[in-house]
Amino acid sequence: MVENAIYPAYLDGDCTRGEGRRVPATAAVEEPTVDEIAKAVQQVGYDAVVERDVAYSREHWRERGRVLVKGAEDATKNDIVQAVAAYVTAMRD
Repeated sequence: MVENAIYPAYLDGDCTRGEGRRVPATAAVEEPTVDEIAKAVQQVGYDAVVERDVAYSREHWRERGRVLVKGAEDATKNDIVQAVAAYVTAMRD
């Protein structure tokens, strides 16, 4: 089973691409939480497991957690991250 990890930095509009953001600035949100990401992952149609005491390697001093996406054998990590970003943005509107 394939597991993809999504860190809040991937969607954070305050981060640059070099700091770990993986979506365009227009699709990014301010301070995304693992709970928002997990809810968006479920909306996309995959299972989500939240790990709260984990830090992204590019911001190792900041434990914002991560979301493990399970059952996503049919999609690339980039596709999942883009879809999750769209759902998080829609949830905030």
